[in-house]
Amino acid sequence: MKKTFYFLLAKSIGFYINLMSFIAPKKAIRIAHGYFSEPRKGKFTVDKLPKTLKDAQSETIFCEGDVIQTYIWKGNDTIILLIHGWESNSSRWKKMLPYLKKSGSTIIAIDGPAQGLSGGKEFTVPKYAAFIDIAAKKYQPHYIIGHSMGGQTSLYYQYKYQNPNIQKMVILGSPSDFKIIFQNFIALLSLNSKIEKALEQKYINFLNRKIEQFSSQLFASEINIKGLVAHDIDDAVVLFCEAKKIVSTWKDVQFIETKGLGHKLHDDDLYRKIYAFLFEK
Repeated sequence: MKKTFYFLLAKSIGFYINLMSFIAPKKAIRIAHGYFSEPRKGKFTVDKLPKTLKDAQSETIFCEGDVIQTYIWKGNDTIILLIHGWESNSSRWKKMLPYLKKSGSTIIAIDGPAQGLSGGKEFTVPKYAAFIDIAAKKYQPHYIIGHSMGGQTSLYYQYKYQNPNIQKMVILGSPSDFKIIFQNFIALLSLNSKIEKALEQKYINFLNRKIEQFSSQLFASEINIKGLVAHDIDDAVVLFCEAKKIVSTWKDVQFIETKGLGHKLHDDDLYRKIYAFLFEK
């Protein structure tokens, strides 16, 4: 019943946007972009902070109008930066945190744009990467762990900024091709070709490249650090083949294939393997 409701809702929204494309095309593009880029889940308020994050030291970074919320579990001089995905927040690391804490490292999680307690209205990979860059300059992390869109953003960040301080990166359930994400959105709402072409041009201008060139596979090919990619063959959110694209171009990478964990990839055995990759010589 719930699936039917959301299916009909998506098609209704798409019908409205398609109709508006003939009446007020600029408004139609603005509405379509909003549905594509504005998370509808993942925000919370200070008084409803998840218990996992209450145990951390909260620190807010203000930079050129951006508000970036961070959570710090203090340890030694080894710094791990955690990057969550779409419609999520830093509390998604609850199950992994005990394993990372065993290393004695300092662990820092950030809320992405328009997520958790961070500011903003839109969640985009370039904007999220800019958040990471601001946090990285402040905290100087050695390792980055990213999940889902956070994984793609982590790869894009290292590709664009080439941070020499980053030694290893863990990418969990990450998509590769932005074009697939874009086309899935078009299909979900059944948007017409007029809207599709206009949106595509908007993103070409925004990304300063064709959308098929915005790819984790490409980003990974330009990264010269050790990596670990984990992906579940039953992932229904990001298909397993996306991970294969990423590892196909990464020069120094381990690939862990899991089964039955789905997109979230919460698993004690996987966490132990991540720990071994990061800390065991």
